[in-house]
Order: sequence, then structure tokens, then C-alpha cells
Amino acid sequence: MPLTQDQREEFLAGTHPASVAVDDRGGRGPLNVPIWYAYRPGGAIRAVTGRDSRKAHLLAAAGRCSFLVQRVEPTYRYVSAEGPVTLRTATAGDLEEVAGRYLPADVLATYVDNTFRSYGPEGLVLVELLPEHWLSADIGAN
Repeated sequence: MPLTQDQREEFLAGTHPASVAVDDRGGRGPLNVPIWYAYRPGGAIRAVTGRDSRKAHLLAAAGRCSFLVQRVEPTYRYVSAEGPVTLRTATAGDLEEVAGRYLPADVLATYVDNTFRSYGPEGLVLVELLPEHWLSADIGAN
């Protein structure tokens, strides 16, 4: 059964495995890779990635992508969103918002520091997807 808008946004706001898919435009299939994300109902889906990554280059070139979040234990549920993306230099706060959903609090600051040290102050980008089109289902819901 498809999810209502409220169910869809509540599920997306939880912490789940996610993947982003973007057109490769190079004669290959779309790039489809796992990613950490943050989301607040009604807002954009936010993720952080390396500025020089293949993912960032493809997102910038395509200007849009698809995003999938799923739960595999019963009942199986997924939410997929597709729409335009914007990229800008990520801040430590952006990375904390995203990574803080997946990492324990006692390692978050070290992770953010190490990541910014590795990539440099301009080396990470914040990707924001503004959902235009949605697909969702809860398979097995009554």
C-alpha cells in the first residue's frame, strides 16, 4: 500500500539505509551508491560528499537525482524521492547533522574533525535534494 504524505515524511525522517542514484551520461547505467542523509518533514534531503567524488561531479552535471530509503524487516517499507539538487560547500554543522544520525555521540566530533582534516575546508559539499516526485509503499501492511 502507498504511504500517506505524513507516513512518508515520518519514515524518511528516521535513520535508515539510503542510496542515491544519478545519471552517468557516459554510456553507463546510473551511479547508485549508499549515502548517509538527514531530513526534516517538508524540507530537503541533505547529504555530504567529497567535492571531487564521482558522485558530486555527476550530481552537479545532472542537476537532479533519485533517493531511496528502505526498511527490510517486516513490514517492508520504502520511500523514493526524485527532484532537483543543489550543491554548496559543506560546513562542520552540515556534516554533524548528517553523520550524527548514524554515529554515536562520543565519536561524532572526532569523525567530523578527521573528515575535515582529510578533505580540507573546501573539500566537502552539501547536497540538497528538493523532492518533486515520490514513490512509497508498505508491503504487508493491513
